[in-house]
Amino acid sequence: MGGARVAGWVAAGLALGAGACYCVYRLARGRGGRRQRLRPSRSADLTNGSYDDVLNAEQLQKLLYLLESTEDPVIIERALVTLGNSAAFSANQVIIRELGGIPIVGSKINSPNHSIKEKALNALNNLSVNVENQIKIKIYINQVCEDVFSGPLNSAVQLAGLRLLTNMTVTNDHQHLLSSYITDLFHVLLTGHGPTKVQVLKLLLNLSENPAMTEGLLGAQVDSSFLSLYDGHVAKEILLRVLTLFQNINNCLQKEGRLAVQPPFTKGSLFFLLYGEECAQKMRALLYHPDAEVKEKVTIIPES
Repeated sequence: MGGARVAGWVAAGLALGAGACYCVYRLARGRGGRRQRLRPSRSADLTNGSYDDVLNAEQLQKLLYLLESTEDPVIIERALVTLGNSAAFSANQVIIRELGGIPIVGSKINSPNHSIKEKALNALNNLSVNVENQIKIKIYINQVCEDVFSGPLNSAVQLAGLRLLTNMTVTNDHQHLLSSYITDLFHVLLTGHGPTKVQVLKLLLNLSENPAMTEGLLGAQVDSSFLSLYDGHVAKEILLRVLTLFQNINNCLQKEGRLAVQPPFTKGSLFFLLYGEECAQKMRALLYHPDAEVKEKVTIIPES
């Protein structure tokens, strides 16, 4: 593209500085063009914007060019929100990939601006619903993990990163990329607040369903305070998930016939916590929990 066209797009983008996301839509849509009404993907997480405004391929290309061309943080953030909203629609997940948009969005997770980083992670999260997109997004997993575990606890960036990692581990294909971060996941689980705990547990549940990840989970060094999550007063959304985590791991061990063999795990590992006497006592106590779902979960887990 010529210099005049570049300057024109950037100049147009500067007008967005004080505007809302709708302004980005108007810029990308241009004149004319009929709206398309599409259904968003079930697991998409729209941050805001209108479900009625869906960009077509030409408009998305212009928006990606704007995102790549400008250094204005306000424009970058608005463009990322708009792309993230567009990526909530399955057709646009494919279009953005075919336009080369994933590396453009992915480059923004390097931004020192936490708000831009968060919006880029949100956009990648919506894009990652498409399995083919995950092949391109997986190159960012290590960096996302580093940001999640070294950044501020309970921050918007941390939660956005955890949501992306959760989507990327729905299938077994890329779970091995998190093998060296399992201990860190348990640390965030134990130190984070409610929403952070729930998001980490969603991720751990994905890993726990894969027999190939069982040894890594059980070998992780986990603080003994983990067992407090099995106390009867723990919030149901957390308690049910930690019980399911135990159940999934137990199922994987049974499939491999390893419950009868003493695995080579060290003291302080998750294995010694889950299969120790203290945990067994907590399981027995939960048999008298007032919630029927909790009691049902406990009865499924055989006593160790």
